[in-house]
Order: sequence, then C-alpha cells, then structure tokens
Amino acid sequence: MTDKHIDFRINYKKLKIFDEFNTKDFQYPIVLSSPHSGRDFPQEFLQNSCRSESELRSSEDSFVDALIIDASNAGIPLISMNIPRTFVDVNRDKIEIDDSMFFDKVPSVDAVGSRRCRVGLGVIHRIVAQNKPIYDGLISYQEVLERIKFVYEPYHKRLKQLIDKCQKKFGFCLLVDCHSMPSKICNIMNEVKPVEFCISNLFDESCPEQISQFIGSLLSQKGYRVEFNRPYAGAFITFNYCQPRKNIHTLQLEINRSLYMDEFVYKKNDNFQTISTNISESLIALGKFLLDFQK
Repeated sequence: MTDKHIDFRINYKKLKIFDEFNTKDFQYPIVLSSPHSGRDFPQEFLQNSCRSESELRSSEDSFVDALIIDASNAGIPLISMNIPRTFVDVNRDKIEIDDSMFFDKVPSVDAVGSRRCRVGLGVIHRIVAQNKPIYDGLISYQEVLERIKFVYEPYHKRLKQLIDKCQKKFGFCLLVDCHSMPSKICNIMNEVKPVEFCISNLFDESCPEQISQFIGSLLSQKGYRVEFNRPYAGAFITFNYCQPRKNIHTLQLEINRSLYMDEFVYKKNDNFQTISTNISESLIALGKFLLDFQK
C-alpha cells in the first residue's frame, strides 16, 4: 500500500442497507441473520477500489439469504444484509479498526488491534482473497465513521429489535447467524469427506449443547458431514448477542459453498433447491423443537 490518499464519500440515500422478511408474526423462537450475503456495492466504493467487483465478491456469502428464505416463509424472521462485507463487515466489533489504513487518524496509543485486524479483516477489510489489497492507498477515517453510522449500526439496531421481540413473545430466542464456507477451507483437513456444514457455538458457550446437537443430527440424517466448531467456532454476532441469563442464545451455521453454487462464477448450481429445502426443513424442525425445549 502506498501513501496515496483516497478520499471519497458515499451517498447513503441511494442504498437499501438490509432486507427483512416475515418479521411481524413470529411462529418460532428463532431469528435468522444473513450478514454477509450482500452484493449491492456503493458505486463510489467500486470507483475507488483497486479490485474488480468479481474480486470483491470473493468474500461474499453468496445466496445464503436465498437458501434460507423458505424457512423464513414458514414463520421465522430473517434479516439479510444488502451491503457487501468488503465495504463494512457487520460480523465484527466496530472497534476492530486498523489504524494503519487511514490518512487522517492519529494512531491510538493503546491500540493493539484484534487478530482479524492484523490480517486485514477487521470491521473495514483491507484485503480480499489471496491477500489482495482492496485499496492502493490510504482511505479516510471520517468516511469509515459514516459507514459505521449509516450501515453497521442500522443493521445491528434492527437485529437487536428482532431478538428482543422474539424473547418477549416466547421467553426464549435462538439467533441463527447464517454463513457459507469456501470449499477450499472445507477440504483443507485432508479427510475422506469435506465438511459440509459447521455448527458453531463458541464451544458450547453460546447455546445449550442439545440445540446444536439437534440441528446437527438433522443435517447428518440427510447425509451431510457435520462438524461442530471446526473450521469455525463463531464470530462477533454469535458472541455479542448471546445472553443465557435472558434465554437468548446464538449459533453460527456455516454451509460449504460447493454444495449449492459454482464459487468461481457466483452462480447457483443444480443442487441449490435441494440444499435450500434440506436447510429450511431442518430450521423449521429446530423451531418446533425449541417450542418444547424452552417450556
């Protein structure tokens, strides 16, 4: 990265930050979140990045919102991010900021940064796949504060409202944060069958083990290889919204992209509807299980 100053502003009035589905009449004590499926790039961002739109999409959880829409239509509220994570990552703490990215921010004296910051994947990403930089210079910290104000905070405000509404109605809420995994990561363990689903619950800290095991068992019965907390154990949303004393629990659901899409051209494959049906059936069954579990 050079010392070049890249100074631009976004017209947020043109952006629809997120979509929500079936958020009026909750049938089950579950809230679905798809924070990384956004693909609506602000044009000003594209014009000031040194990466192509295709390269920027390599960080995207493509079509995850579409995979789970049938479960939502059965009465499970869903909030889905429209803005890509390469612009702002709502599955990070907003303080996970890399001071070295900016031309107009004095480095914090006590700033050490998170591990994700250090590798370029904080709330504002510095890189995409294969360690490719998103910018060929330094960006404005003031502009980043606007991203947080107009994109990050509205998403989290609405997500919290849905969780609170669910908890108020049922006395219990399970937030299922939905993501996809690059097949390369799923194959890296050199085992006979790649990981197809990962159920992440911060090593049984974010929700009761019976809940994780229930949905894991459903997916296993459908013939999928399911792992718990590997290769991922959960991230910011899983950690931040977990409040066991209030009967608010979280888990992260990771889906191997090769199951349902061609990762290199961002297109659904012929198995998409089957995978969607299997996931949605499992989520609906989980919802029914939770109606009895929390009594």
